[in-house]
Amino acid sequence: MSSTTQTCAEAIVESLIRGGVDTVFGIPGAQTYALFDALYKNRERIRTFVTRHEQGAAYMAFGYAKSTGKVGVYCVVPGPGVLNSTAGLCTAHNTPVLCIAGQVPSAFVGVGHGMLHELPDQLNTMRTLTKWAARINHPAEAPALVGEAFRQLTSGRIQPVALEVPMDVLGQTSKVEPVDPVSPDVAIEPDPHAIKAAADMIRRARRPMLYVGSGAIHAKGEVTELAALIQAPVTSFRGGRGIVGDDTPYGFNCVAAYKYYAESDLMIGIGSRLELPAFRWQEGIATIQLIRIDIDPTQSVRLRGDLSIVADSRLALQALLRELRENPGDRSSLETEFEAVKAEAWREIQQIQPQMSYLDVMREALPRDAFVVEEISQVGFTAWYGFPVYEPGKLVTGGYQGNLGHGFQTGIGVKIANPHSTVVSIAGDGGFMYGVQELATAVQYKVGLITLIFNNNAFGNVRRDQIEFYEGRVFGSELTNPDFVTLAESFRARAHRVNSPAELGDRLQGALEESKRGPVVIEIPCETGSEASAFRLLQPANYGR
Repeated sequence: MSSTTQTCAEAIVESLIRGGVDTVFGIPGAQTYALFDALYKNRERIRTFVTRHEQGAAYMAFGYAKSTGKVGVYCVVPGPGVLNSTAGLCTAHNTPVLCIAGQVPSAFVGVGHGMLHELPDQLNTMRTLTKWAARINHPAEAPALVGEAFRQLTSGRIQPVALEVPMDVLGQTSKVEPVDPVSPDVAIEPDPHAIKAAADMIRRARRPMLYVGSGAIHAKGEVTELAALIQAPVTSFRGGRGIVGDDTPYGFNCVAAYKYYAESDLMIGIGSRLELPAFRWQEGIATIQLIRIDIDPTQSVRLRGDLSIVADSRLALQALLRELRENPGDRSSLETEFEAVKAEAWREIQQIQPQMSYLDVMREALPRDAFVVEEISQVGFTAWYGFPVYEPGKLVTGGYQGNLGHGFQTGIGVKIANPHSTVVSIAGDGGFMYGVQELATAVQYKVGLITLIFNNNAFGNVRRDQIEFYEGRVFGSELTNPDFVTLAESFRARAHRVNSPAELGDRLQGALEESKRGPVVIEIPCETGSEASAFRLLQPANYGR
C-alpha cells in the first residue's frame, strides 16, 4: 500500500473504516474539530451521531457494541468530556468500546498550566478504566495505534480501550502509510491434561450445573450440546442469559438455578465471574466442586476453582466434548425434573408484583427476538430473572457497575445498531432523568426506541432500604417528577400513559408501529413503595445484609 498525505484526523477515520467501523458517537469541541471535520468528509462511509452529553455518547457506543459484538466508538473532548463519559466506559467492562479523546496541545501535556479541559494525567486516568490506552503523537502513528486498539478489542478478554490525541496533532499533516486491519491474537488453547481432568470430574458428578457469562456467548452451540450430553441445567445472571433459551428444559433463570444448586455436586463456570454462586448464593467461596473455564488467567486467582482451565471457552468446550461424547458418565434424562424445577421457580417469581404482571405482558406483546435494555429500577431488577430470554445478547444490562441512568441512553445505541429489530428500554423515573436530554438525540435521528418509564416518584430501592434498615427515616429518596408525557411531547416524541398491565399490552401493539417513525415513550405510574423487592430472589442466602 502506498502512503498518502493526510491529517492525523483523516488517518484515524480511514483506519476506523478499514477496521469495519460504520458508526461513531460523540460531541465536537475545540480539541476535536479536526476529527469531526474528517468524519464529515467521510460521511458517506461512516455515520456520526451527535449526542447531547458525553455520557450519552459512551452509553450509546456501549449499546451498539453490546448488541452486535462489533466495535462501538465514541469521541469526546479531553478533561470534562472524558470524565463525563467514564460511567459509560466502565459499564463497558466486557464490551468492545473504543474511546477517542482529544487532548490539550502537545507542548502543554502534563505541564499543568491549566489549559482548557486539561487533566493532570488523562492518559493514566483512562488506563485505570480500560484494558489498554495510548497517545497518538504524530499522524504517521495513527494507523498502527488504531490497529493495535482493534487487536486489544478483539483478543483475549474483551474490554474497552482508549486513544487520546493532542489538539495540534489531530490537525497535523504528514505522509501516512495505511495499515491492514490487525488480526486478533490466536485464541488460547486449553491444556489437554486439564481437559482430561475436567472430563473425569464431570463423569463422577451426579448433578452437574453449567454457569455461563458473556464470555461464553460465542460458544452457544457447544454449551447447548454439553448441557444435553451430561444432563446439566444452564444458568446465568445477566450477561449469559439466552445462550440456552428459557424455553428449553436446560435454560434456567437464576431463581430456578438456586433451587437446583442445593442438590448439585459440580459447578462448571464458563466465561463468567460467577457472581451468583460466589457472592449471592453463599459466602464468597465455592461450597461444591468447581471447574472454571475462562480466557482471563486472573479470574482463576480471584475465585479459585478445584480445576481452572485458561482458554477460549469455545475451544475448551470443543475439547471437553471430544473427551465426553463416547463416555459422558452414567446419564439418564433429567428433562422432566428440570421442567418441574423451572415451573416451581416461575410460580415463586410471579409473587414479585406488580413487576411481573408488566413483564408478562411485555413478553407476550414483543417479538421473540426483541432487545430489552434493563435499567436500575424495580422492573429492571425483576427482568434479570422474570423476563424470558431466548437468544444471547437480547437482554442488555449494565452488568456489575449497576449504573443508574444507563438504560435509556444505552437503548438508543442498541436501536441505532439494530434498526430493524424491536428495542425496548425499561426505565425508572429516577434513571430516565439521568439521560432525558438524549430524547432530543433520538428525535433528531428518528431512532425508534420504545421507552417504558415506570414512575414511582422515588429511588425505590434506596427508599425501601431506608425504611427497613434505618427505622423508616426516608431521606433524599422521594422525587418530584415532571409530567413525562408532556415532557416527551415537548421533545416532539410520541408519548402515552397507561395505568395497568392490560393497558400496557394494548399500547405496546401500537408502539411497535409508531416506533418505525421515531422514539415512543410510555409512562406507567406506580404507587410509591408498592413493589415487592426483587432482591428476595436475587440474594436468597444473604438478603438484607
